[in-house]
Amino acid sequence: MGIARSTYYDAPAADRDAEILTRIEAICAEFEAYGYRRVTAELRHQGHFVNSKKVRRLMRER
Repeated sequence: MGIARSTYYDAPAADRDAEILTRIEAICAEFEAYGYRRVTAELRHQGHFVNSKKVRRLMRER
């Protein structure tokens, strides 16, 4: 095919971040005073295992 195997199997980061970002926005809309630590804890409570560094980066970009 002419492309690397990792390109075929790996999903783009934007697609994975989009779902997490919508969940972060929903949590922040419900609980306005939550920081990245509480948002990360809420995401984990909902069953999404995501690193706190990613949550902090996505919240900073928004």
